[in-house]
Amino acid sequence: MFTKNDKVETDWLAGVAMFSGFDQEQLMQVAQLGERLEAAAGAELTDQGRYGGTCYAIVEGSANVYMNGQFVASVGAGSMIGEMALLEHRPRSATVVAETDLLLVAFDVKAFGELLDANPTAKERLNNLLTERISDNQARKDQ
Repeated sequence: MFTKNDKVETDWLAGVAMFSGFDQEQLMQVAQLGERLEAAAGAELTDQGRYGGTCYAIVEGSANVYMNGQFVASVGAGSMIGEMALLEHRPRSATVVAETDLLLVAFDVKAFGELLDANPTAKERLNNLLTERISDNQARKDQ
């Protein structure tokens, strides 16, 4: 499902919305904490209802998001996947499947926590992202 490659390149990290505007030192820190992965089209990144210990930043490609078996969104380069489950220590809220081949940066719980603790900008962006996701999820439930 995933192919690992030890080296995370800082030049393409700058294209991920969560990390855009980071200086070279901040990008190096992200690169050291993250793991570069490739996923083939059709690979399941998260499974709704299961606990997960990894979140992903999509660097290249696109994936589809499903809630309760229903398509709800397509996400692409710059998107974060799985961060809510890591932060809230609860099951995944959606299933995410690679629509195309993907280039990803993966963070385990410890690395993601270190990234947020060391970088106030990342923490602020994540808080904004979570607020948006919670609002979107609530809107879907209300339909």
